[in-house]
Amino acid sequence: MTPFPSGQQYRLTHGRQHAVVVERGAGLREYGSDAVAFVDGYAEDQPGDGSRGQLLLPWPNRIADARYRFASRDLRLQVTERRTGCAIHGLTHNLMWRRLDISEAAVTLVLDLHPADGYPFHLHLRAAYRLAGDGLTVSVTATNRSEVACPFGAGAHPYVCLASSGTIDDALLHIPAAATLDADDRGIPTGAQRPVSGTHFDFRTPRPIGSLVLDTAFTGLTVDDDGISRISLTAPDARHGVVVWMDASHRYAMVYSGDTLGDVTRRRHGLAIEPMTCAPDAFNSGAGLIVLQPGEGHTSTWGIAPF
Repeated sequence: MTPFPSGQQYRLTHGRQHAVVVERGAGLREYGSDAVAFVDGYAEDQPGDGSRGQLLLPWPNRIADARYRFASRDLRLQVTERRTGCAIHGLTHNLMWRRLDISEAAVTLVLDLHPADGYPFHLHLRAAYRLAGDGLTVSVTATNRSEVACPFGAGAHPYVCLASSGTIDDALLHIPAAATLDADDRGIPTGAQRPVSGTHFDFRTPRPIGSLVLDTAFTGLTVDDDGISRISLTAPDARHGVVVWMDASHRYAMVYSGDTLGDVTRRRHGLAIEPMTCAPDAFNSGAGLIVLQPGEGHTSTWGIAPF
């Protein structure tokens, strides 16, 4: 038995970069270069608060009232966010994943998610982390091992940070997105999209975050010529920063400034930039929902690139 709350620690290195991936939830606990942190993680003797570094499977964000209907079946999940009465961030972040292989700069973890109340489907999940000269790459593959189709969505919850700034307020944020998702007071989308033009959420040109509170889903992400969308957080002098990038399977990104974290001392010290293949509450709305047929797989890839 490991003495750490997050289980076995898998330490990766490449040149001056280092990362720590953990057994519990196959999450990212640490990523940086020498003494410079690129993510606002947590210590090995601590649990990860605020979904810090977690993979969000088989759905990201919230499912309203912890209920949904799929294939003519009414399904009810456990309420995991008492404040909203919702089921949040999937089913896998407290499960112990099995190491499949490991090298100096890469590790692959796998998990069989067996049928359970509210999600009566069997998924085989694979999470591969790799360090290279261009940063950290994370690929997540889900394969439906059920005899029926199943709903699926993938997300991740890294908090990126800047070593030169105590909080994110003065950092320059660039989100090349055309719209945000209108949401109710629980964070459940109403179905409407709001163009960012003329709003406080227009970060298509990099600018300081200031005191703006963000717990906001963005969509209409600009895809670069290489098929990648990029959201960046840059130091006020624009001399260094981090990019969270995501492949075209990620049509949405949640950006969260941490203002509601239980630990007041951690609020606004990192910015959660969350790649998502579907919108919040996609199991009900269908927005971006992936339906995996029996035997079908889906891979999504994202990463963090310091500069």
